[in-house]
Amino acid sequence: MASGEIKPVVTDPDALPLGHVVTTSGRISAARTPGSAPETPPFDRDELVALDEALSNATELAMVRFSVYIGDLGGDPVAKAGEILPQVPEPEHAALIAVSPNSKDVVVVSGRQVADRINDRVAQLGVTAAIAGFRENDLIDGVIAALRVMATAVARS
Repeated sequence: MASGEIKPVVTDPDALPLGHVVTTSGRISAARTPGSAPETPPFDRDELVALDEALSNATELAMVRFSVYIGDLGGDPVAKAGEILPQVPEPEHAALIAVSPNSKDVVVVSGRQVADRINDRVAQLGVTAAIAGFRENDLIDGVIAALRVMATAVARS
């Protein structure tokens, strides 16, 4: 196949389940009903392994229990992140990076025992680092960059 050619679609569109369609690129796009779980995870195995390693490394370096939430944060992202924080492991010693991809909100909240170290300056550094990855449409790389920058800033202070 030469560059610029479109590969013919081999999937029979009539054989697809309800709510599925073949796009012009040949990709199958599927609609979900509200509340239903996706059939495939949004991140591949390598991305999840990289995120897990970044979380472990950041937690060890900064002595802060880092967690990440990716999902809808609603109309008040800071309040929603504050509601999620108590659900993470060791919330008093935790920092949560909450990302709402659709609304492009990034929020950092921290537990009481680490609030003096995960302060506004460190949170802003993390958000700034994340945005660079997000601009390249790479959510996981943005989150990993935020973790690394924040952990380094906390460890040096």
